[in-house]
Amino acid sequence: MPATSQPDPSRRRRTYRMLAAAATLATTGALAAALPADAHDAHHGKPLPSRYQDVQLLSFNDLHGNLEPPSGSSGRVTELQADGTTKTIDAGGVEYLATHLREARKGNAYSITAAGGDMVGASPLISGLFHDEPTIEALNKLDLDVTSVGNHEFDEGAKELARLQYGGCHPTAGCYTDKKFKGADFPYLAANVLSEKTGKPILAPYWVWKKKDVKIGFIGVTLEDTPGVVSAEGVKGLKFKDEVETINKYAKVLQRQGVKSIVALIHEGGQPASGAYNYNCDSPGAGDGISGPIVDIAKNISPSVDALVTGHTHAAYVCTIPDPAGNPRMVTSAASFGRLYTDTTLTYDRFTGDIARTSVKSANHVVTRTVAKAPDMTELIGKWNTLAAPIGNRAIGYISADVPNTGTESPMGDLIADAQLAYGKSLDAETDLALMNPGGVRAGLTYAAKGSEGDGVVTYAEGFTVQPFSNTVNLQDFTGAQLIQVLKEQVSGSNASAPKILQPSANLTYTLDLTKSGADRVVTDSIKLNGAAVDPSATYRIATNSFLAGGGDGFTTLGQGTNDLVGTDDLTALEQYLTANSSATGPITPPVANRITIVQ
Repeated sequence: MPATSQPDPSRRRRTYRMLAAAATLATTGALAAALPADAHDAHHGKPLPSRYQDVQLLSFNDLHGNLEPPSGSSGRVTELQADGTTKTIDAGGVEYLATHLREARKGNAYSITAAGGDMVGASPLISGLFHDEPTIEALNKLDLDVTSVGNHEFDEGAKELARLQYGGCHPTAGCYTDKKFKGADFPYLAANVLSEKTGKPILAPYWVWKKKDVKIGFIGVTLEDTPGVVSAEGVKGLKFKDEVETINKYAKVLQRQGVKSIVALIHEGGQPASGAYNYNCDSPGAGDGISGPIVDIAKNISPSVDALVTGHTHAAYVCTIPDPAGNPRMVTSAASFGRLYTDTTLTYDRFTGDIARTSVKSANHVVTRTVAKAPDMTELIGKWNTLAAPIGNRAIGYISADVPNTGTESPMGDLIADAQLAYGKSLDAETDLALMNPGGVRAGLTYAAKGSEGDGVVTYAEGFTVQPFSNTVNLQDFTGAQLIQVLKEQVSGSNASAPKILQPSANLTYTLDLTKSGADRVVTDSIKLNGAAVDPSATYRIATNSFLAGGGDGFTTLGQGTNDLVGTDDLTALEQYLTANSSATGPITPPVANRITIVQ
């Protein structure tokens, strides 16, 4: 399939038919492999191509529908300076991302743009309100060539993901404009996501980029634990297979088709030792480098795979991790929300058809907002904002200062928990406390006005950005012993290596001792509700969102509650709380975030 590397507003819509392409490649790939790369043009007297061809791989991940520049800390990156200090840079926004990518492609005749999943889901109002059609349109204009699925691509289930790929109007919301939604011009790859009925991948497992005599295969997977971080309804009827086994399986398939240069797009990641985007991940020294799931994955993926584009952790890194043969291999991630992009040079060897690994170079670059905006993206954002404005611009509350979503316990997380407790009490006066999962707090609230609403005003659009999942607020009964167990599950079991600290309502306090290990990090004797010790044999009514009520994020005990009562969606609960507890003259003060005493 021909590939284009230069931006072209009139670029024809591409159609991907993987099975047919596989059959073709099996034949043509074998023929090409049998001949020296230079031989094809020799008898025509044309100049022979050089043995090596640099191929530019531009990549990013975890866009999450952030078409407009993200606000607050979500719209900044940290840059390490030569003297060891750091500074922050405002970054992100597809108007700027488009400009940066188009500039980067100039002078590179062989250029591919790939992504590592979570392009949609948990999106701000401008995209989420329209089931992420605006983001797919933007990615088409960005000339994205291929992406893996991420866990958030399953927020609305496999059928909705298929609609984003192939097009069609939303089954309940219908068409938003006078034009039918056409779907993605690029393939979503889902090699390790199988239909329980057929046992086959629900979307294409791999895709081959080809230009002239250069071809590179891409395999796309999401994290095997996607069912643990997505609502049960979103993954209904699906099986998620091991990332390493799947990639190794399809690497062999590609090799049999004569495709020897392979890149894996993996929606799973790690945590570098530094939060600076330009940190030297390969620098020597204790505590340096990268940790997390991607390390073991990278060490076990077949050496036939030449580079890994990763995501999920929203971290920025460019690291080399040895493959099973002990050779270094590039592993990259470009943070999240379109704040960075990665520029990797893959040197293709025409004699072998493989990537010369010793020549691979890669670096992350900031999507600064000092460049010109891409006019086509400005037009796209304007179109969708016009449709969203009647809903998004409505004021739902007032704040006296920024309410950030950063920290082990965040002011925004506390505010949401307080809102859910208040809402729970309105449903059932016996509601005792509320708990909020940190991953569901997608952004904070900023005091400075984003538009014309005025400083301190919280709009519905801003609230939607904080809580975009449309989870319901659920009430369930638990024993005190179960409540204690829930708190211990934050730092044990599947959360032992990467704790998920629930955000508590104001009346729940306890000590988290990080000098200890496992469940012992939660100091049982310190757990108090309304100042009194939790009684293991008593019954407590707890408000959570539907994701946690289903046992999500490794909180299996929260999936064992009784006497369920399902309420409204979580954003409505937040809106009601802000409306009831704030006004233009009496804005709400951000919580202090002192409910959890942390010992380090």
